[in-house]
Amino acid sequence: MYSYYAIFATDERLEPAGLIVMDAGPGHALLWDHRLRAWAYNPDLAVGFLDDYRNDERQERVDRAAAERIARDITGGEELPDEETIGWVFRWRGRPPQGD
Repeated sequence: MYSYYAIFATDERLEPAGLIVMDAGPGHALLWDHRLRAWAYNPDLAVGFLDDYRNDERQERVDRAAAERIARDITGGEELPDEETIGWVFRWRGRPPQGD
């Protein structure tokens, strides 16, 4: 359902430094925000990175199982949200109405 991308600091691809979850059809994206130390809805940043040819060697599409391992590594143990939760975030574009 979703596409998962491991993001590397350099084109040597030693260890993933980030992770992007995309639902490209409607243009949704979730990524780990290192400054906030939280999952963040940010399609502009994700698309900008993934669509920039200069980053082609710094990204790799991975399956859900690999994305789960990467998430634990880059977050210090935080789990990748399940697909139902990701869908909820995408539905509300990261900003649910008050009280939901």
